[in-house]
Amino acid sequence: MKPGSDDLFESDPVYQPLADRLRPQTLDEVVGQAHLIGPGKPLRVAYESGKLHSFILWGPPGVGKTTLARLMADAMAADFIPLSAVLSGVKDIREAVVRAEANRSIGRHTILFVDEIHRFNKAQQDALLPHVESGLVTFIGATTENPSFEVVGALLSRAQVYVLKPLAAEDLQALFARVREALPDLAFEDGVVDRVIEYADGDARRFLNDLEQLAEAARAQNTAVTLDLTSNVLVRGTRRFDKGGESFYDQISALHKSVRGSNPDAALYWMVRMLDGGCDPLYLARRVIRMASEDIGLADPRALRLALDAAETFERLGSPEGELAIAEAVLYLACAPKSNAVYVAYNNARRFVAEDGSREVPVHLRNAPTKLMKELGYGRAYRYAHDEPDAYAAGETYLPEDMPEPNWYQPTPRGLEGKIAERLNYLRGLDAAARRKKK
Repeated sequence: MKPGSDDLFESDPVYQPLADRLRPQTLDEVVGQAHLIGPGKPLRVAYESGKLHSFILWGPPGVGKTTLARLMADAMAADFIPLSAVLSGVKDIREAVVRAEANRSIGRHTILFVDEIHRFNKAQQDALLPHVESGLVTFIGATTENPSFEVVGALLSRAQVYVLKPLAAEDLQALFARVREALPDLAFEDGVVDRVIEYADGDARRFLNDLEQLAEAARAQNTAVTLDLTSNVLVRGTRRFDKGGESFYDQISALHKSVRGSNPDAALYWMVRMLDGGCDPLYLARRVIRMASEDIGLADPRALRLALDAAETFERLGSPEGELAIAEAVLYLACAPKSNAVYVAYNNARRFVAEDGSREVPVHLRNAPTKLMKELGYGRAYRYAHDEPDAYAAGETYLPEDMPEPNWYQPTPRGLEGKIAERLNYLRGLDAAARRKKK
């Protein structure tokens, strides 16, 4: 923009977005990420010493991953070769290697930056390995996905992983001070910046793009940037939520643990956050059914029925009415007494059976539909519980003959399970008395 021009784009021969114009030129200009670039922190030390190592920057969009990579290259006066994993392949890696070898021949170091590294398949990631190992290139990857799942182990073991955080409101306020310098003639109504910060959801790129869009609209209408203009021009984006990705699993984990922790408000918050991010409500309904069995169990058997009813209600009503039934189930489960006794007993039984041999069914428990089976003693001496006092065959055994009582199911004293515990203790007392009589 020429000096004195009152139009943001009028005299620019090549349009340069505001986000590019304000890209930091030094580490001190970077906002946020103090845990990585503050005094004595790892990237600050590498930047100031000029001794760089391979690393992966993991964080949501718009938090400075590409900027930090470029600044590191500048600090080392290295050749910066950027690749996009969305657009590049093994051929591009080979070309980068040729360029790196030419750089080494003249004593210049090469930084190979791969954006969206999680989009490279195993073969493409493996192609990087020998050149990272040999030190031909210093590798910097950027990803919005958990590297533990998306980056091959061999490459992951050769690179430090640094987690970048969404920018806080105060970080974006600091960034806005630079915007005012770039757009000195625009007036911003009180509350506008806070609204744009809210819409940006920790993403500096979105924040700057939204402000640029507002500036263009305000200039076109020859007005200040007002709250009304903001509401008319900007559309709130979805919250940070990647279906099937890191945020997805973090949030479903938070929902499940809030239910388990008996915090209805937190459970409702995470449920609504996931719906707001585009989560399939039926997925949530299925997880709620799982919670009913895993964390409530027989402490309140109604929880499972309510969870099943919520899923069925959503299938019948659809959105948005059906979500209310899922919310009802989430709140009920959060408030219900908790027991994982069924979950623990089931897993212990599975583990035992997986490691154990095939034990014989006791003869007295076998069915005897044929004459031969009766002659072999199948079903003989079986005691029909309904013919016994209290409808319980005290002292009877139902496990294989050489198998000790495992006592897998240990009911808790909470909710209905407390009554179940009392009943089982009573029946076990009858068993003990019957066995004493046999002796």
